[in-house]
Amino acid sequence: MDFSFTSHSPQQTIKFGNHLGSQLKGGEIIAFVGPLGSGKTHLIKGIVEGLGAHDAPNEVTSPTFVLVNEYTGRLDIFHIDAYRLESLDQFEQIGFDDYCRPDSVVLIEWADKVKKALAGVNYFKITLTHLDAAPDSPQLVDFRTITITNYPDYILL
Repeated sequence: MDFSFTSHSPQQTIKFGNHLGSQLKGGEIIAFVGPLGSGKTHLIKGIVEGLGAHDAPNEVTSPTFVLVNEYTGRLDIFHIDAYRLESLDQFEQIGFDDYCRPDSVVLIEWADKVKKALAGVNYFKITLTHLDAAPDSPQLVDFRTITITNYPDYILL
């Protein structure tokens, strides 16, 4: 199944993520793709909050330098940032396989960098893109399109 949504603010992106996270059952792997500043981390903040992690919007940051952040909610949450990974071996060395459990959710930012490692894995993909301002409007637009592909049928969006 595919779903597309336009978010008009970072707060709306977080709220949407909260709704999505509240429906996760465990065992999900979610691949996030999008350019810098497209809202990947804001969406993940919401998902982590929806999974019951306390103070999620304040504690969730992109794990660019540590590679993996762990959060505890009603499930274990592993937030992986593949931005600085230089090889698929590095991705495997951080313990990706160990994180994929029925009692956890794995969130992978910059998943396009490790696409080959995900080839045999059941995951769903979330693509975030910037929406440009209208040609007749010089204002900056904070809108994002969020497209979800191959998500489980128990998730109601």
